[in-house]
Amino acid sequence: MSRFGEARFLLSVASLAQLPPDTGAEIAFAGRSNSGKSSAINAITRRRGLARTSKLPGRTRLLNFFELAPAKRLVDLPGYGYASVTAAEREAWLPLLDALRVRSSLKGLVLVVDSRRGLTQSDEAFIEWARDAQGLHVLLSKADKLNRSEAAAALRSASERLGSRGTAQLFSALRGTGIREAQEKISAWLSLASSGSDAQ
Repeated sequence: MSRFGEARFLLSVASLAQLPPDTGAEIAFAGRSNSGKSSAINAITRRRGLARTSKLPGRTRLLNFFELAPAKRLVDLPGYGYASVTAAEREAWLPLLDALRVRSSLKGLVLVVDSRRGLTQSDEAFIEWARDAQGLHVLLSKADKLNRSEAAAALRSASERLGSRGTAQLFSALRGTGIREAQEKISAWLSLASSGSDAQ
């Protein structure tokens, strides 16, 4: 049984007025376009199709909120990097992202990074932007594309670059690598009770 078996779509936010009340606890998922962010959300919640996935970058154009349990939420942020979105759309996101960053309910940020690329300049810019927020945890996604030595090197490099700014782990939505570890990190941030019976 999934630790987040009650996960459901809550709402999409396009303006400050649409943000849910700043109560409870929430975790934001961010990442470069096509890094595997939506796939990671689906794998962690064990809810296929909860977050929309696409081979086309930039499909997430709004702040999408998902409820894991009463007053416990995940937030899927628009991807950054090479997504083909207009300058006006990017400008519209900024007030939303800045408002999210200072919400008292924000307990952590999960940054999804393609393990084959490692932390890019765009990722570093996001980390710098989020420096005053709560905890940071990096998912090195698509780890199934690397052999064992490459995966170890990717994890070592990311951990060294992050230093005290955050933690990192290997992750593969396809193979199920690191799902339990990610669930435990999110559960700790949200202060959800661990059942201890989740499948990897």
